[in-house]
Amino acid sequence: MNIVTLDCTGLNCPLPILRLSKAVKNMKTGERLEMIATDPGSVKDVQAWSRQTGHTLVESRQDSEKYRFIVEKAA
Repeated sequence: MNIVTLDCTGLNCPLPILRLSKAVKNMKTGERLEMIATDPGSVKDVQAWSRQTGHTLVESRQDSEKYRFIVEKAA
């Protein structure tokens, strides 16, 4: 499966979530996207966004100063 990467490094709330929402709208059901962010607040933001939208947060991890999220688009 080909995963698109959305680079949101250097952006602060609410920009990472706004860009994630826009990117997911252009995806097909079941497709996955990896978002990379540096804003620590993005961890809770992506979790809340996932609950509110119904899209699946497949993975959430921290690599050094970066936060990586894999999101799967729901139907």
